[in-house]
Amino acid sequence: MISSDVIRGYNDTMILYMLLDGESYGYEISKNIRSLSEEKYVMKETTLYSAFTRLEKNGYITAFHKDETFGKRRTYYRITPEGVAYYREKCREWQVTQEVVDKFIKEP
Repeated sequence: MISSDVIRGYNDTMILYMLLDGESYGYEISKNIRSLSEEKYVMKETTLYSAFTRLEKNGYITAFHKDETFGKRRTYYRITPEGVAYYREKCREWQVTQEVVDKFIKEP
């Protein structure tokens, strides 16, 4: 399991990645992050929904409701063109971060 402190700066990137191929909702995004990370990272619900709020406020995603499911309206999210640009920027940033950190990782 990965410490949330290590990965915190990339929660938004992971969420945006999950939206690149189409709209989705919170539980499905969370489940897919857990699955894609092979259970090594589980995003807490509070982290997920605060990220949705931040991403929407910054114009990177839009939220909307679809038909009711079992009596409850589900909120869906869609990435915006600004969100795609931000995702690409974070991917470039990760490449540089990885290069720097790799300089300090070695087997003792």
